[in-house]
Amino acid sequence: MPSDAESAVTEPVLAVRDLEVSYRSDRDWEPALHGTSLTVAAGERVAVVGESGSGKSTTAAAVLGLLPGTGRITAGKINFRGEDVTDPTPARLRRLRGRQIGLVPQDPMSNLNPALRVGRQIAETLAAHGMATGAAARRRAIELMGEAGIPEAEQRYRQYPHEFSGGLRQRVLIAIALACEPELLIADEPTSALDVTVQRQILDHLEQLRAARGTSMLLITHDLGLAAERADRVIVMERGRVVESGPAVDLLTDPQQEYTQRLIAAIPSLKVRDRQAHKGPGVVEGSVDALRQAQGSPAADVVLSAHNLRKEYRIRGQRGQRLVAVDDVSFDLTKGSTIAVVGESGSGKSTTAKLVLGLERPTAGEVRVDGRVVQLATGQARRSIRREMQPVFQDPYASLNPTYSIQHLIDEPLRLFRIGDRTSRRRRVAELLDQVALPTSIAGRRPSELSGGQRQRVAIARALALEPSILVCDEAVSALDVVVQDQTLRLLDDLQRRLGLSYLFITHDLGVVRQVADRVLVMNRGKVVEHGDVDQVFDAPQSEYTRRLLDAIPGAGLLV
Repeated sequence: MPSDAESAVTEPVLAVRDLEVSYRSDRDWEPALHGTSLTVAAGERVAVVGESGSGKSTTAAAVLGLLPGTGRITAGKINFRGEDVTDPTPARLRRLRGRQIGLVPQDPMSNLNPALRVGRQIAETLAAHGMATGAAARRRAIELMGEAGIPEAEQRYRQYPHEFSGGLRQRVLIAIALACEPELLIADEPTSALDVTVQRQILDHLEQLRAARGTSMLLITHDLGLAAERADRVIVMERGRVVESGPAVDLLTDPQQEYTQRLIAAIPSLKVRDRQAHKGPGVVEGSVDALRQAQGSPAADVVLSAHNLRKEYRIRGQRGQRLVAVDDVSFDLTKGSTIAVVGESGSGKSTTAKLVLGLERPTAGEVRVDGRVVQLATGQARRSIRREMQPVFQDPYASLNPTYSIQHLIDEPLRLFRIGDRTSRRRRVAELLDQVALPTSIAGRRPSELSGGQRQRVAIARALALEPSILVCDEAVSALDVVVQDQTLRLLDDLQRRLGLSYLFITHDLGVVRQVADRVLVMNRGKVVEHGDVDQVFDAPQSEYTRRLLDAIPGAGLLV
């Protein structure tokens, strides 16, 4: 019989055995997990990968007693440090969450209180678990913000969530999760909103924490490159079941199951894609190619142009000081082409998208759609521009009204523009759901009943409803697993070829850029630091900043 000391060494931090979870439907219980089992040893990093809806996040939610809606554990056991926590008391749950198990959720906006300053939210976590109060909590919160990669932490302590970019909001959640130095960290898509360089910074910090304190990690991710680089073991889930598991590098370089092979085959490659011969590249001002194309292409080919865009914001609490978010950005987007805008979080990518869409007014410069100045358009002209140019935002939790059905959300643009009758709109919604690989049966559901990836596909379907000529995609595929991401990118490419659509693609995923873009703008601190043909930028980057972005891609050496 092993001694107590030996048992302590061999006892996993987390053991999930034959777990079954079901959700109550109108008439019956619908199973979501089918006998799922996994373990996480002390100091071990385990990644759970799979398509959206495969049960990854449901498993994590069950461990923390956070199953949404009618979700219930119907069979199986969850043990933490040898203690059965399958159905803990409320008091035990409060001690378990935060103090012993930290959680980094995948949606930063809905998990931060918009009415409270971000620093206070971190400080309240420390106070709630008896770690620090008052001035000490404030000092520690600022330290945690810095550790999580938030620049100028002391100044940003007093800012609100809406004043942070998506990536910075995610870093606030990471700071909250690490505040109490938990034994186990459950990270549910922790870096899906982060650019590759900040992603590496955050993951390096988590690795240092794990090594120094023996912290274990359960990483929920659809990024197989991330899993290959950052996990000791990988567990592959499909439709609520574990279909394959093993050492990370072995499993991802020599997968045995067809499903795992399909996941890996769908990863956006950094190799040259086979571009359609008919597609003309977008024109980026200032390049030699731009001058040549401007001489040989009629102005009518330019569907969207930005000229010397600049956007300044007043800094709260610092009188007279202003933040320059976008600084002298210019480009021309031609019909049927794709321009990708890449850069770190806070580089000005999303602000550029807002200026293009007319959601923000530029401090200087202008945006034109088919020759019309977006910022000056009113009445019918503005309505026409909005129909021609549709957005797909990066946060499907915030961009979809949680009180409406999927049917209502997708057909809303059709109703607003008075297109078709109820029957034809219902048919159109079914077509759009099919185009984005969603079953028509979800039309009656609410967003809360869908996974993050499914919600993003609904957002894309809604953007396509009016058959626009321009799509502004702000991290449009960042929340999708690799299979659905591949399907969505193929869909966008097919629509572009058939309809001559033009895309302004805002993303931090350089693999996606190589797959979808004709030309690339690389932004850093509001400025364009490099631009050109996508192959030229990837194969022979001129800027040190661009080279740093490329070097930070997780798992590129293993999976590309």
